[in-house]
Amino acid sequence: MPTYTVHAPPPRKGEASSAPERFRFVRDGFHFWAFVFPPLWLLAHRLWLALVIYLVGYGAIAVALAFAGATPNMQFAATVLIHLLMGFEASSIRRWTYTRRKWATLGFVVGEDEEAAEQRFYAEWAKRPAAAPEPPPPEPAYATPVRRGAPSGSDVIGLFPEPGAPR
Repeated sequence: MPTYTVHAPPPRKGEASSAPERFRFVRDGFHFWAFVFPPLWLLAHRLWLALVIYLVGYGAIAVALAFAGATPNMQFAATVLIHLLMGFEASSIRRWTYTRRKWATLGFVVGEDEEAAEQRFYAEWAKRPAAAPEPPPPEPAYATPVRRGAPSGSDVIGLFPEPGAPR
């Protein structure tokens, strides 16, 4: 059963939190259309930086293979491998873009398809209490080290008993 990650955009001006209608669900797994034609898939999902990186990387590999005198079969194999990588990593690229755009990851949900995942997520989302903003974590209190000075030759490091101690 597919797993989806749920992402919320940053709130708009005047909003305390993002509207649930703006949440995005990203399915984990292989994306067939990202494998078949990666540039169109990247354009369709508005992944501009990923598209530029793909075009530059693919172009550099194609030029390197041409200068190395690779056969057409080797060039085709390189293209298929790059497309396979895009198919398998398409959801990671989307999540990376959402993180770069300051979207919050709200969690994971499992569902037969995206609609079932949305229903399951929003059913649980509606049950949650309105949470007050969390206070910032307190500053960590560092303890003074117990030992002072350099270790001696008879010291043991790890979970082992002291040498000569009873068991």
